[in-house]
Amino acid sequence: MAIATATATVFLGLAALDLAGYLPNPYIGLLVFVAVPVVFLTGLALIPIGAWLTARRRARGRGDAEWPVIDLRQPRQRTFALAGVALTAVNVMIVAFATYGGVHAMESNAFCGQVCHTTMEPEATAHAVWPHANVSCTSCHVGPGAGSFIEAKLAGTRQLFHVITRRVPRPVPPPAELIQTAPATCEGCHWPEKFRGDVVRALRDYADDEANTETVTTLRLHVGGGSRAQGTGSGIHWHMNLDNQIDFIAADDREQSIPYVRLTSRRGETREYFAEKVTPASIAGKERRRMDCMDCHNRPAHTFFFTPERAVDAAIAEGRIPRELPFARREAVAAVRDKYGDRPAALQGIAARLTKFYSARGSVNAGLVRRAIAATQDVWSTNVFPAMNVTWGTYPSHIGHIDTPGCFRCHDDSHKTTDGKVISQDCELCHSNPE
Repeated sequence: MAIATATATVFLGLAALDLAGYLPNPYIGLLVFVAVPVVFLTGLALIPIGAWLTARRRARGRGDAEWPVIDLRQPRQRTFALAGVALTAVNVMIVAFATYGGVHAMESNAFCGQVCHTTMEPEATAHAVWPHANVSCTSCHVGPGAGSFIEAKLAGTRQLFHVITRRVPRPVPPPAELIQTAPATCEGCHWPEKFRGDVVRALRDYADDEANTETVTTLRLHVGGGSRAQGTGSGIHWHMNLDNQIDFIAADDREQSIPYVRLTSRRGETREYFAEKVTPASIAGKERRRMDCMDCHNRPAHTFFFTPERAVDAAIAEGRIPRELPFARREAVAAVRDKYGDRPAALQGIAARLTKFYSARGSVNAGLVRRAIAATQDVWSTNVFPAMNVTWGTYPSHIGHIDTPGCFRCHDDSHKTTDGKVISQDCELCHSNPE
């Protein structure tokens, strides 16, 4: 009865806070609607067990257990009773706050990324240095509703078992079922009908010569957008026009190959596109997926550079690796491309390589060399994780089409309808010619 009464009090208090909107994090449902009711039911179950034990005691002739007599008219007993009530109330508050603190800790990025340090180090490191760093893990990995919550907890239990039994795959594959759909995640911040028009991007590459010669490619990206209300759609985000429905079949879990695409226009017209040598019979019974944001933006919060060259070029463009240092690009790329057994070995190896090279050149600014070493070590540390077999190219991004198929998974001039219409590979669909 004491257990049931205490947990009932905790449940009512937490439920009131939840209904008032003071407990917004996804894990609070585990506490309010799963953990506390389980303890409450345990307390209720103990009541008939106590009655059964009492009946057995009576049957054996032992009689009922002697209960203390409480007389609140006596000051001493009244003091003890009031103290007991006060301490019980304090205990309830302590348990409630402690439980809420535990739930709050479990929904933090630190808990998600650092508890299983080696396993989650690549994802936690990438998350911390890309634009979604301030978005909590649970915002994308735990959807709204009890069903998503329970599904996420079951997945977490399975993953914990894999960690304990050392059965974690290396590298960890990015299973789609752990990411909620775009309406439950992306669209909480990104309005799907927002028209963005054109966006200008300057892509900077550097040569391996002494001057680290810079080449700037300027692209005007036709991001565009779409509107159901106005019935319009253009540019890259035409794919997400709410009235354009695109379904597809992927040949692999990472969606690197897409043999079939079906477009349903706002007028209800349907076209089916098949890749070369693909027939309706060959894809019969395979899962069809509805295209959403993450079929292109598949690495929104855990992005890694696909090649050492891309990573080093970005570091030079940002000024972290000093461009005025001779052969900085060539030497940094060579340093991060080498294979190292672990992080300490990598940091030491990178520092030794660059120090040796620039020491042999004589008059080189020591401060620039130190900057180059630190930035090159950072480039390696945020992209390569030997313990999890994560290296350059392990996790491809579907944005663009330079390092991976990306857009060309569908836009390859080879996906055709039965009457010969193709999904065009015309560059002008997405951007103007490079300048």
